[in-house]
Amino acid sequence: MKKLLIVFVQAMALILVPALSLAQQELVSDPEIYEKDHFRAECKIAQFEPDFIKRFDINNDGIVDLVSDHSKLVCDGNRGPACNNDGCPYNFYIQAKEGGYIMIATAQIYGYDFVKYFGNMVFVLKMHPRYCDRTDAVPCEMRVRVRGGRFVTISKQ
Repeated sequence: MKKLLIVFVQAMALILVPALSLAQQELVSDPEIYEKDHFRAECKIAQFEPDFIKRFDINNDGIVDLVSDHSKLVCDGNRGPACNNDGCPYNFYIQAKEGGYIMIATAQIYGYDFVKYFGNMVFVLKMHPRYCDRTDAVPCEMRVRVRGGRFVTISKQ
């Protein structure tokens, strides 16, 4: 009987844990509208440059995803109000096959390149040198691939 109870509890955990983890992520119908509405509520005057939103496939699944660049925001005359010596916030969203988007990462970076690396498209994130355990002034370059719903670090220099 004890063994049957343990098997039942394990089966319920396998069923409930994935459902609970998905419930923690908010599905957004359109991140561009979501982010712009957020800043329109935060700022008296919010202006967005054309590059504020970029749409392209970031996880190599053939579905168009989205990246927002907060350095391309002017809030009440302040360009990139959340930008600092560590860079500016970038939000990375992947589009679900069923529709809607899920934010998979927020990064405070100087910028990024999206390049082909061994047949897959990957990000080369440019960020503060401390993220590469350095104290010099040369930006850290971290190569990451989006696999599933998360960033996987390939290399850093």
